Amino acid sequence: MTTKPSSATGPALLGVRHHGPGSARAVRTALDAAEPRIVLIEGPPEADGLVPLAAEAGMRPPVALLAHVVDEPGRSAFWPFAEFSPEWVAIRWALARDVPVRFIDLPAAHSLALRGDDEPAPENPEGPGGPEDEDSVRVDPLRVDPLRVLAETAGYDDAERWWEDVVEHRDGDAFAALGEAMGALRETCGDGGHGRDVTREAYMRLQVRAAQREFGDDVAVVCGAWHVPALRERTTVAADRALLKGLPKAKVDMTWVPWTHRRLARVSGYGAGIDSPGWYGHLFSAPDRPVERWLTKVAGLLREEDRIVSSAHVIEAVRLAETLAVMRGRPLAGLTETTDAVRAVLCEGSDVPLALIHDKLVVGDVLGEVPEAAPAVPLQRDLTRQQRSLRLKPAAAEKELDLDLRGDTDAARSRLLHRLRLLGVAWGEPARSARGTTGTFRESWRLRWEPELSVRVAEAGGWGTTVLAAATVKAETDAVAAGALADVTALAEVCLLAGLADALPTVMRILADRAALDADVGHLAGALPALVRALRYGDVRGTDTEALAEVAAGLAGRVFVGLPPACAGLDAEAAEEMRGHVDAVHSAVALLEDTGVRGRWRTVLRVLAERDSVAGVIRGRCARVLLDEGVLDEEDAARLMSLALSPGTAPAEAAAWIEGFVGGAAGGSGGGLLLVHDERLLGLVDAWLTRVSGDAFTDVLPLLRRTFSAYEPGVRRTLGELVRRGPSAGGQSPVTGGPSGFGEELDAERADAVLPVLRLLLGDGDGDGNGNGRGDNSLEGAVA
Repeated sequence: MTTKPSSATGPALLGVRHHGPGSARAVRTALDAAEPRIVLIEGPPEADGLVPLAAEAGMRPPVALLAHVVDEPGRSAFWPFAEFSPEWVAIRWALARDVPVRFIDLPAAHSLALRGDDEPAPENPEGPGGPEDEDSVRVDPLRVDPLRVLAETAGYDDAERWWEDVVEHRDGDAFAALGEAMGALRETCGDGGHGRDVTREAYMRLQVRAAQREFGDDVAVVCGAWHVPALRERTTVAADRALLKGLPKAKVDMTWVPWTHRRLARVSGYGAGIDSPGWYGHLFSAPDRPVERWLTKVAGLLREEDRIVSSAHVIEAVRLAETLAVMRGRPLAGLTETTDAVRAVLCEGSDVPLALIHDKLVVGDVLGEVPEAAPAVPLQRDLTRQQRSLRLKPAAAEKELDLDLRGDTDAARSRLLHRLRLLGVAWGEPARSARGTTGTFRESWRLRWEPELSVRVAEAGGWGTTVLAAATVKAETDAVAAGALADVTALAEVCLLAGLADALPTVMRILADRAALDADVGHLAGALPALVRALRYGDVRGTDTEALAEVAAGLAGRVFVGLPPACAGLDAEAAEEMRGHVDAVHSAVALLEDTGVRGRWRTVLRVLAERDSVAGVIRGRCARVLLDEGVLDEEDAARLMSLALSPGTAPAEAAAWIEGFVGGAAGGSGGGLLLVHDERLLGLVDAWLTRVSGDAFTDVLPLLRRTFSAYEPGVRRTLGELVRRGPSAGGQSPVTGGPSGFGEELDAERADAVLPVLRLLLGDGDGDGNGNGRGDNSLEGAVA
């Protein structure tokens, strides 16, 4: 029979490791033996009124208590509970027997008011019974980790393995032994760097005394083992009250929210987390033979991934895990042994499947549920209603969602996700469709619900009581506060995507005003693409975009007029930025149905391509765009390239022209294919490069390498072969079969000229280093 874990004349102090299944089982056994009249639990007292909800059918752990400051919802903290958390077991035990439950930690009103903007939330060193900061607990390296210290004292190098051996794999409770160990540790380390625990423990002692006055010694206290020595300490009431005097206080709200196994894991940033919540949940729920049942789960997961796993594999893995446990002197095979067995038997020595097993089973994607009766801000209730009606159930596992906007349900889902993104609730992120479709009637999203999104919803509740109303007010406010024209046009696009018809007039008025006053061509060019996309989205969603079309047309006209002078006299960095604007405007104009606008744009491109004062990278890009559009024929393109690469052009400027013509976003690998199939252009580039002096070649080589490195390996290889063959007079192209300036045979003299440079680059010889000869400046070297 289990003995009462405290003196016969005092409360039962059950010192636990939070989220420890062994502690949870021991707490249940101890409560059955002690039969207390009240159960006190480490946690915020503001949650006392929420305890009955834990007994409702709609409550499924993991869940967490969420406290946030009413006027500043972002200042918040969570108190997580899993099915295998000792506190959760104690709550369920008490509710099943009509025993009162009270939380006795420092009130959230004080702990949240005490926390500065750059100060981590208070944290229990032995487990996550204390709050988790909404922005993730930061662990002070100077703080003592009791489990690690005790494990090292016992000769273990792994605290988790030590805990499994002394608690999880042994019957009976370890309250007395843990309490004594923590007492000795605190005598040596003091507060262990957890300075605020002094205040918290003073409040806990006051609450324990209050319970004893009401219920006598039939009191059970479930708290972190770290706090047990402090609760046993004999102090006066006056001394404890003095520690609490003058604490700041804030008005807070508290509720239950869903939690996830992933956020219980230490790798999530939760300072008091555990390494393997999925494994611990299995240990707690498995009625018997935990190793056999675990390996059966693993086998099922691998079979779902089309891996061949038989019953014989599972039997052999069990034998290996048990053998490893015996060899290592462990009472039972733990996670380390089962993982080693899985790697050797089920994964055939590969670590690749182990990553999947760790993610899906060892950690897990379990998402808890809370009942509808739990308190929530109106915005959260509206969101829950829409999630239900649109059949968009939040899940901890990442999910790909493809939407066809021609359907009412998918269109409504799209609007909801865009509204939430505007409100800062990043439940979904736009993704590239797995189908590869780019039409405006389809959208792809990547969904994953994280617990902290509940805080984001509470924060967004200040904008309105429904998702639509809140997003409308947020859009109007953002438009007024926007600092750049591109920000307003992006907001107009969001309004159409999110279906914010009431916000759009305000955004359009501000957009028209900003566009009329902004004379910066770069700003205008950066704003145009979002407007054109918004026009297309409006067509798909049946939105009236007449006003938007007028602004887009006016903006395009101003860009066309201002672009030529804006492209003159630019340095390399500014020219590169302006080239990006040219690409963006070209992509936007291509989406417009107004052919007159397209004609005007081509005229602007021709002016830019032929104007000497325009930076080379922009001239080259405009020439390439015109060639792709069919405005320039091959003769015209060759003429422009010949002019750009003439001896009178500075090498750096000529190299920039080449990059604009055959490299970057508009060219990509297509620029390389152009050189492959039009060998006259390749010959012009090659001839120019042979004329460049050695010093200038060193300067332009990085630019050329950047240009050619964007090509596919096959394209680079083909270009290298063409250059290696060298020119011939009137031969046939080995690639196109047409006239070519490149011959079939190797030009030995030209090839030999390359060798000194190669030796220099490879460190095998000095080379002549003077840039003389064809070999120092080879297009083949730039392509390689």
